Amino acid sequence: MANKKIYLDFREDELSSAAIYEALAGIEKDERIRQVYEKMAAVERKHAKNWEEKLRAEGVEPPPFQPTLRVRLLIWLAKRFGPEMIIPSLQAMEKDGGSAYLKVESGKHMARDEQTHALVLGQIKNLARSGMEGSALAQLEGRHRSTGGNALRAAVLGANDGLVSNLSLVMGVAGATMDNRSILVAGIAGLLAGAFSMALGEWLSVQSSRELYANQIKIEELEIEQAPEEEAEELALIYEYRGIPAEQASQMARKIMQNKEGALDTLAREELGIDPEELGGSAWEAAITSFILFAIGAVIPVLPYTFLGGTTALLLSILLSVFGLFVLGAAITLFTGRSILYSGARMVIFGMLAAAITFGIGRLIGISIAG
Repeated sequence: MANKKIYLDFREDELSSAAIYEALAGIEKDERIRQVYEKMAAVERKHAKNWEEKLRAEGVEPPPFQPTLRVRLLIWLAKRFGPEMIIPSLQAMEKDGGSAYLKVESGKHMARDEQTHALVLGQIKNLARSGMEGSALAQLEGRHRSTGGNALRAAVLGANDGLVSNLSLVMGVAGATMDNRSILVAGIAGLLAGAFSMALGEWLSVQSSRELYANQIKIEELEIEQAPEEEAEELALIYEYRGIPAEQASQMARKIMQNKEGALDTLAREELGIDPEELGGSAWEAAITSFILFAIGAVIPVLPYTFLGGTTALLLSILLSVFGLFVLGAAITLFTGRSILYSGARMVIFGMLAAAITFGIGRLIGISIAG
């Protein structure tokens, strides 16, 4: 019975991955990358067929495949925001699949495929369309992006920070006093203080990165002026590392270096990993986004105190916070590959534990002051 359950789970995972890769192939505009997705989907279906044969050998007819809610959500995100949005989740799925196969004797030969898929996804995530021809057609030119999975991850974690920190603050004050006004003032103050702090920290971080990147590009521009041959050699080495023959890599590098503006753009992306057009994104956009996301999470435990009071407001605050924590925990499964129930429950437990501790401390302080 244990083997049957394992085979069913493996088949489900492989068909889920195949469905996602086929969806990505359907929306990918670059023919080369589309073919990569199609090949990966074919490998996943081949793996699934292997597990189906083992199930039939055990006397079990594989049930019809139905994509899970998570698979449908990942496909929707890819169609709405682009494949890069879900690549971190796919990498986690492939790595988890490879690790699981290593524990099963009959799956060890497939673990390498899963590990290879994770590496390929990493290349697709960090590299974009090259426009090369000939034997270099399958190579990808670096385009380091600041959107996609990282943006969604930052959104989830920002809202989570706001919810957990302000829930703990509200519970701490509620433990000390059930005065509705005191709790509401503390909650709003915590929301604003935390949101402004997060926004300032994000602005400083992004702005510092932009200034660093701009300085690196200036240095690169100076090196192109003073030592173009050395820069061409560095660029050729990068292309050689990606599998392009040495002679062709040198030709490509020399051709790129003929145009100084184009050479600077290419070297910034290839050698420094910097997109000159973005420089890490807008500091103000990052600050405003961080403020809003933190505030969204932080307002949840405060909201009941705007129209209720006493124990009713406290219980509703806890209930809304539990729901919010579970939703955020479930959202994190897009990156971790864990089950929604596990991740959501874990987030609720940790959040409620923090709230319980601060409530207890507030209670002790309140009793001490009253005494």
